Amino acid sequence: MGAFSGLSERLNHIFSKMRSRGKLTELEIKQAMREIRVALLEADVNFTVVKDFIAKVTEKAVGEQIINSLTPGQQVVKIVNDELTALMGSTNSKLEVASKPPTVYMMCGLQGAGKTTMCGKLALMLKKQGKKPLLVACDIYRPAAINQLQVVGKSVGVEVFEQGTNKPHKTAVAAIKEAEHKGFDTVIIDTAGRLHIDKELMEELIDVKKAVKPDEILLVVDSMTGQDAVTVATTFNEKLDISGVILTKLDGDTRGGAALSIKAVTGKPIKLCGIGEKMGDLEPFFPDRMASRILGMGDVLTLIDKAQSAVTEQEMKKMEEKLRANRFTLDDFLSQMDAINKMGNISDLISMIPGMNKLKVGDVDENKMKRYKAIIQSMTMYEREHPDIIKASRRKRIALGSGTSITEVNQLLNQFAQSKDMIKQIGKKGKKFPF
Repeated sequence: MGAFSGLSERLNHIFSKMRSRGKLTELEIKQAMREIRVALLEADVNFTVVKDFIAKVTEKAVGEQIINSLTPGQQVVKIVNDELTALMGSTNSKLEVASKPPTVYMMCGLQGAGKTTMCGKLALMLKKQGKKPLLVACDIYRPAAINQLQVVGKSVGVEVFEQGTNKPHKTAVAAIKEAEHKGFDTVIIDTAGRLHIDKELMEELIDVKKAVKPDEILLVVDSMTGQDAVTVATTFNEKLDISGVILTKLDGDTRGGAALSIKAVTGKPIKLCGIGEKMGDLEPFFPDRMASRILGMGDVLTLIDKAQSAVTEQEMKKMEEKLRANRFTLDDFLSQMDAINKMGNISDLISMIPGMNKLKVGDVDENKMKRYKAIIQSMTMYEREHPDIIKASRRKRIALGSGTSITEVNQLLNQFAQSKDMIKQIGKKGKKFPF
């Protein structure tokens, strides 16, 4: 994940020096803590948060037990991992659900944080969970804000309720009545934002809060703004008593300080994080998984979640049967590539595998898969099922049709043949297929 790459590299460098020593003195541990302190401050983590964090880690790390242990370096990494997890809220904070529908989520935030888009992302996520959400347009000031929400709603197939420039709290009340009447079980209210926090905006948001008593007040903040995001969260929390934070642009080239500071400063958890520009790029925020990723230990659980949402159990069984019967065709190969694409950016996926965090983005050719896909789609159905018949003239035609080279067609066919051989070997040994 882009947000922590710089911090991750720095911490790994510090830890590798610690691990290379058989024993650690108190002085060496304190020196490492000073380096960690600088790394966190440079990642734009709040100064007070860093001070408390280092004090807690140092206290645990210089204990007799750690210094005399066989693997003191590893023990210190574990302490840092535990404290990072605690700093971000220990466990995933789920969204509240009302005992009697509809559940009301009030979304707020400054202009430019991506609040309206986030309303659509949240609606899509809830829709995938079997909910029936209704989006509500309560931003009556920004030109075309209502229209933007309608476009977002249409893109995720969710209805939008609006009453033009009616007072936002009145529109919100009317929307809840509409939801009750039409059987919507979730209401997502898109409120107005400003470039800066002002008294008028806060009073309007308080009016909406009083009128509809939302189950969650979710603040959308842009993680790219670093400590400013923490300041914004603090102010909104003081005025509105928010219930949680949604961090956007956590995939960008940001230093990650906001994610590490918000919970400690406001006491309110990060509930969800935006990890890309597509409408499906929203996921629950797991502090333990994030800490693991920051420390370069990978994030296997998120990888499994992504795999399960990309490939159904039924599809897996079907694929396994085909593999067992040695009926794996180029079409199946294409399906596998599509499933990997659905899981997201390949480089991000690789960084979730323990020990693979040092693999640079450039090492993964994202475009190769697109070209392979074009090659397979340029083949006839018979060729896809019987790749052995694809000789020189066919290879030339396929390369021309897909806008690629004969060399790339050869590479794909070789890779497919290798995959089939590997599958045969696994099958012969009677092993379970590794899905």
